Parts: sequence; structure tokens; C-alpha cells
Amino acid sequence: MSSRTKIVVLHMKEIIYTAIFAALGILLIVLLVIMFRPDGKADGKNTGKQYNPGIYTSSLTLNNTNLEVEVSVDESRINSIRFSNLDETVTAMFPLIQPAIEDIADQIYETQSLEDISLSEDTPYTSQIILDAIKEAVEKAAVD
Repeated sequence: MSSRTKIVVLHMKEIIYTAIFAALGILLIVLLVIMFRPDGKADGKNTGKQYNPGIYTSSLTLNNTNLEVEVSVDESRINSIRFSNLDETVTAMFPLIQPAIEDIADQIYETQSLEDISLSEDTPYTSQIILDAIKEAVEKAAVD
């Protein structure tokens, strides 16, 4: 009678081990499905149509010179940010204006957001004016 009990105990251990491995396997599959499912969002930032595609401009004034900030967008992304009428006299008077807009544009391209943009310590006021002009142009592009 004791030998019969040993056989049942050995089978019970095998059943328990099998159940544990099966549960771990199912858990692994569920985690993989959750992690790698295509849900149409990139980092939770893009939720469908955010912008009307096109090129939108906003003006800013530096030292009695009007500059146009041009923002190009498609339905869900900001594609390019640049000055549309930047001439040599403005770049001579404000040599850090082009690096400032490039730095801001790189941050916006990376995050696709106008929040938490770090401004250059060399030109904080000019960078803030540029950022405000970019925000104005993006607001024109936003879907109502």
C-alpha cells in the first residue's frame, strides 16, 4: 500500500510542475503580446490626426526686422521648422539665432511636443521668442 502512495505522490509532483511551467509559459506569451502589439501609437504621443497637413508660418520681430518661422506638418508629425526669410544682415546682427532655432527644432522633432523644451543658456530670450512663434504656427496647424 505504501508503494501505491509513492506513485501517486510522484505523479502529483509532475502535475504540479507541469501546471507551474504551463502558467509561466502563458504569462510569457501574454507579456510578449502586450509588449509587441501594434497599437497605432508611438510612445503614446500620437493619437490619430493632430494637424491639418501643410506649411504654417508665424512672424516675429527682432530689432525692427520681421522674420517668418515656417513649420511644416503632416497629419501626425512636425516635419520641419525653419526661418523662411532669414538674410545675412539678421544673421550678422544675431549670430546665434540659427543655432537656437536648430536646437529647438531638434528637440521638437525628437519629442513631437512643444512641452519641456530646454532653451539655450546663450540666448534664452531669443530662444523663447522663437519658441513662441513656433507654438503660434503649430496652433494654426492643429485640428479643431
